[in-house]
Amino acid sequence: MAIAKMKLVNIISDKDRLDEVLLRLMEADDFHPEPASKIAQSVHGLKTLQDSNPFADIVAHFQDIENDMHMDLELTDFKTREYDLQKIRDYIDEKHAEFMEIETVRQELETVIQENKDALIQLQNIKSIDVSLDDIFSCRYLTVRFGRLPLDSVDKLVYYKSRPFLFTSFRTDQTYSWCVYFTTPSYQGEVDNIFSSLYFERIMIPDFVHGTPERAEEMIQDEIDADYRQLAHVEEMLAQLKESCMDNFLKIKAELHFLNQTFEARKYVVDLGERCSVTGFIMADDEEAMKRLYADLEGVEIEIRPSHSDRRLSPPTKLKNGWFARPFSMFVEMYGLPSYEGIDPTMFVALTYTLLFGIMFGDVGQGIALCIVGYIAYKWKGMRLGEIGIRIGLSSALFGFVYGSVFGNETMLDPFYHAVFGMEEKPFEIMSSDFIMPMLMTAIAGGAVLIVLCMLLHVYILAKQKDWGEFLFSHNGIAGLIFYVALLGGAGAQLGFGIAVFSKPYVILLIVLPLVLIFLKEPIVARMEGKPMFPDGVGGFFMQSFFELFEICLSFMTNTISYLRVGGFILSHAGMMLVVTLLTEMSGGAGILVAILGNIFVMCLEGMIVGIQILRLEFYEMFSRFYSSDGIAFVNLKNK
Repeated sequence: MAIAKMKLVNIISDKDRLDEVLLRLMEADDFHPEPASKIAQSVHGLKTLQDSNPFADIVAHFQDIENDMHMDLELTDFKTREYDLQKIRDYIDEKHAEFMEIETVRQELETVIQENKDALIQLQNIKSIDVSLDDIFSCRYLTVRFGRLPLDSVDKLVYYKSRPFLFTSFRTDQTYSWCVYFTTPSYQGEVDNIFSSLYFERIMIPDFVHGTPERAEEMIQDEIDADYRQLAHVEEMLAQLKESCMDNFLKIKAELHFLNQTFEARKYVVDLGERCSVTGFIMADDEEAMKRLYADLEGVEIEIRPSHSDRRLSPPTKLKNGWFARPFSMFVEMYGLPSYEGIDPTMFVALTYTLLFGIMFGDVGQGIALCIVGYIAYKWKGMRLGEIGIRIGLSSALFGFVYGSVFGNETMLDPFYHAVFGMEEKPFEIMSSDFIMPMLMTAIAGGAVLIVLCMLLHVYILAKQKDWGEFLFSHNGIAGLIFYVALLGGAGAQLGFGIAVFSKPYVILLIVLPLVLIFLKEPIVARMEGKPMFPDGVGGFFMQSFFELFEICLSFMTNTISYLRVGGFILSHAGMMLVVTLLTEMSGGAGILVAILGNIFVMCLEGMIVGIQILRLEFYEMFSRFYSSDGIAFVNLKNK
């Protein structure tokens, strides 16, 4: 539960060494650069080196060519300082032109093949007609159109039944009616216009076919076979061309990417005249590594100072946690990183999330299954969520032992309890009416404890920041802490043990007085800072503060009651597994399958819902009490 300590680094070099400086920084994983504009704008005469990028155009051009040639190239680490942009452009344009020339032939062949296939279908439709195609198309007083018509357009032909044409459908598929229509040359334009409005697609019978439909079919099939052989040859030529330039294209892509990134990195360079500088942050542990990085480079100076030595710059935040808490940093990053001066809540999230998930989703079998799934997701896919699954799965299995539940079976562990603890059965019967109310009250009490812990964390942060006004009078400071603990402690003593603690001094000192201090926080803090107590008038202050105090009291109540969901999901899980068990018993021989599918369903549905609900508790009920997510993420130069 820590934020890595930072050091401020200033790298000063001669301008002729700048490319080498940036090259080494690009390869480093531990340097967070600061934009040169932050420094240059505060010092008269300084300027940045951020000019127009000469590599941006050719990078975009190469990307277009890569897409046109269907080459999904990986980005390698190849880089060199020797490059000729014009030579690179000429080479990729030459290869692209060769590719497009062959690609055009390929597309034309595919078009011809498809047209011949459509014509073949039509010839198969009229195969039974023993009439020469030459006779059909040479008719002087008859115009013939073969093609296909969308099915929904066929029904619309009834609107044109008075027009001079004959329509015949040979066959239909899911989309089209394969058909022919006849008309006379004098009405040809009118009828063609009608069918065009109905989205008729004409299919041309190639000029090279003659004779009967049967003979024409053989001729077209021979042509299609020949075209396919030519298409295979063309595709082989394309593959050979891409293979011949693959290595060069990989090098060019890596080189252009590197050059583009390196030039973009100039926005972090301050022009000092004859020299230039790059400023950024490193972790304190990497100080010696940064010095070694430039030890052999003449004309380069490395200045390493404390993180707050330049007030213009704010240190970035990099979370640093141990094995158990590390994967939960994804939840913290999702909400927002803490400031460099703040505290890292990752360990707090890891402990509370794991604990609450186990309580709300306690089952030995399902917990172990979740561990296995999480392990597989982490090892095969590198998913941080898989690492979290391992931890919350173990917690689920642990609380499953407490609840006595194994894949919904509530009696399987009874021999274990008897052998180890001398008990006849499991210690808790979740669905028992005698257990439900104490469990719900315990959930509220546990939530109150978490809220108090969050307030204590906030008090610690305020003390660390020396914000004494908020520390003493904030609703999440000392005043709010006293009010909340006194109110809940008194209520707990009264209801749980019958001890009456709400005496007049108790109420006045521990409940009313803290509320008054919270109510008057703004004028008191203003007084402490030497500012006017009521800058907007007393009336406006009292009206605004009254509603704010009401909202604060309401939030204390709703935040506490919100933890009822913890007990609710314990009951929900037990109830869903009870249904699965009953369905299993009713299914006879299929009971095993029902049990497996039921457990999978519960794990997927309720496991996801429980995970989301706990995240809601973390963000809204806990983080809102102590956490401020105004930090700047530590990002190295290559990922900027």
